[in-house]
Amino acid sequence: MPGERLTVRGTSEIGRYPGAAPPTRVELSIQKEGEKKQEEGGCRRWFRKMCPCCCKRQNSTSYDITDKVELVKPPTPGPEPVKPKAENGELSVRSVDLLSSKTGQNRQEHHTDLYHDDELIIRRGQTFQMELELNRPFNADTDKLHLDLRTGPLPMVSKGTHVIIPLVDHLEDERWEAKIVEQNGNKIKLSVNSPANAVIGLYGLSVTTGSLKGESTTTHNSSKNIVMLFNPWCEEDTVFLDDEEERKEYVLNDTGRIYYGTEKQIGARTWNFGQFHEGILDACLFILEKSDMPPSGRGDPVNVVRVISAMINAQDDFGVLVGNWSGNYSDGVSPAAWSSSVEILRKYHSTDGTPVSYGQCWVFSGVTTTVLRCLGIPARSVTNFQSAHDTDVSLTTDVYFDENMEPLDYLNNDSVWNFHVWNDCWMARPDLPPGNGGWQAVDSTPQETSQGTFRCGPASVNAIRSGQVYLKHDTPFVFAEVNSDKIYWQRNLDGTFSQIHSEKKAVGHYISTKAVGSDERADITHLYKHQEGSEEERIAVETASRYGSKPDAYSTPVAEDVTVEVKMDGEGPRMGADAKLSILVKNLSSQPRQATLHSQVAVMYYTGVLKGTIKKEQMSVELSPNEEKTIEWILPYQQYQDQLVDQAALMLTLSGRVSETQQVLANQTTFRLRTPDLNITPLGEAVVGKEMAAKITFTNPLPRTLKGVVFRVEGLGLQKGHEVVVGDVSGHSTVTLTEHFIPTQPGPRKLVASLDCKQLTQVILQRAHRNSPCLFCHI
Repeated sequence: MPGERLTVRGTSEIGRYPGAAPPTRVELSIQKEGEKKQEEGGCRRWFRKMCPCCCKRQNSTSYDITDKVELVKPPTPGPEPVKPKAENGELSVRSVDLLSSKTGQNRQEHHTDLYHDDELIIRRGQTFQMELELNRPFNADTDKLHLDLRTGPLPMVSKGTHVIIPLVDHLEDERWEAKIVEQNGNKIKLSVNSPANAVIGLYGLSVTTGSLKGESTTTHNSSKNIVMLFNPWCEEDTVFLDDEEERKEYVLNDTGRIYYGTEKQIGARTWNFGQFHEGILDACLFILEKSDMPPSGRGDPVNVVRVISAMINAQDDFGVLVGNWSGNYSDGVSPAAWSSSVEILRKYHSTDGTPVSYGQCWVFSGVTTTVLRCLGIPARSVTNFQSAHDTDVSLTTDVYFDENMEPLDYLNNDSVWNFHVWNDCWMARPDLPPGNGGWQAVDSTPQETSQGTFRCGPASVNAIRSGQVYLKHDTPFVFAEVNSDKIYWQRNLDGTFSQIHSEKKAVGHYISTKAVGSDERADITHLYKHQEGSEEERIAVETASRYGSKPDAYSTPVAEDVTVEVKMDGEGPRMGADAKLSILVKNLSSQPRQATLHSQVAVMYYTGVLKGTIKKEQMSVELSPNEEKTIEWILPYQQYQDQLVDQAALMLTLSGRVSETQQVLANQTTFRLRTPDLNITPLGEAVVGKEMAAKITFTNPLPRTLKGVVFRVEGLGLQKGHEVVVGDVSGHSTVTLTEHFIPTQPGPRKLVASLDCKQLTQVILQRAHRNSPCLFCHI
């Protein structure tokens, strides 16, 4: 009924840990109920005549490469071998029912009912059920039975990739065991338990039966596989997340928001993660197969996340996405045109691992979120504004000038990106000192290599905050992104360099992610760093710097009594009009000050790489004691109209010197020219199975014609992703597009639209919490 919400309750003996939470997707609205009893624990029964090696506790975090072989798909049992006819009542299996229905108890209680796949998809550390049909009734006094699960190309008991599951009288936690819970004639129902550190992935199942007297056995191979995932609902799993609303957001929510722009002009775009969509689970398992990680390492989320970080980019291992920051995407898809992970992952899988063109940081992050959530690891996309890229492990962002205060481009390799998007994932870190579990930063955008591969993380966010950059993995790089100081150096006559200025608040601003349960932006800067300028924050910076390549960078303090900063009004300059900023100069002393300021503005890629300078100025500033002076700065439209690149970003650089004190003034400010939003208006009532429409409108903000305009439209449960070619749009004219579609899923759904045009990038549906069509689809 309209207004109802999906609430599935269940604490049966299938899920035997307390507080099993309902497997709800945040935006669904169908009521489903069902309560069951909880399984009691007990003593483990000795394996009957089993190989004693299978009694050993296996360390699923093993990364031993001895079982690393040529890449093949996980084993799928072949057709059942021809069995000899049962003689003297010999027990055999006729069929196996894995009870894999999406509406069944297994999928519901394991929170996997949203996956499109029909296989049995379960989470480790939790019991599940299956039914066996035998050729005659099972007799516990004379018969024996055990299950075999195998994963990877060379399953081995010693590595946890071949699991022998005995039949016991009582189930115990943290062990592979099976118990008969129902018996009706020739049919028995088994309750099977798995440990919380089991290897994840695709398993083949076989059932072996025989006699306790040790006579011959028969084996039945199941025609269906079992998929094992991480379990954020299980307290013993290292990815356990103890908050149901956060589990709904970071595991079950299949849409989200990714932020971009500049710190003063934060934009947002809706992204379809689509982790439950048809073919996505298969694609994620394929990525694990294609990596060089042996299956025995797939029980440790640290290993898995590190491998995923490498495999999402194609830089050195033929991973999912090819990065491209050139501005030329003619042989692929522009990174700004993507709004979903689904098409990217399905294309990669369907082409047997051919990298998809093209991606930039938000695309890498969106796909990483999809893969991690699909595998059961809580994850979110995170945007850092004014994000530093430290290229020499100095843990500072360095800017070099010559004797005349001209930039030395050949030395200025460090950069500050307008924004950079990576991921947080949630897990315990037993490999690190206590207190470093929780959110971990992981970055799939290829920037620097880590142990010879383009990957980054997982790095403990707590370690980043405290400056403990000696803790793995790649903590120094992430620390520099969010909390490095920007240090200005001037070349001396003898060729050495002296530190002339430092900015302590230049990087790591407004670190953002989508809020839990809403489309609002959540500022999580406090998780990555202490309050700017506080004693704790300075201690963290100085602690980190001691482990960098310039440990003496903070030995010489610089006195300052004149400051300079740049401000903008409202949401900032808009595309198609003059860009106007304000330069605020303050004299903090009781003496007059005179300074000369040099300004230059350059077109910039959002990564911090400059394309070229388009305007230079010089101005004199005279300040009375304690005076503040505002200087208006203007960049005419005619000077930038043919110069912009992706993101329409620019950097204003100010440098100068105070005559009386020789104090150096320096400031760099990035800003972007805001592009217009797409507006989407639903037409008609949203009912599952009934056609409706939505109107999409866009107004060209430029006084010139836009060439080759293409709309991309997609909505999970509403409309498959597709392109609409509009063509040329004349200056200041408005385009209206009406989309017709039939909703296929109930509950609140979102239609996402983006505009692809070389002259006007990043035009998407923004501020979705206010004007996006969150359609509540009734049945």
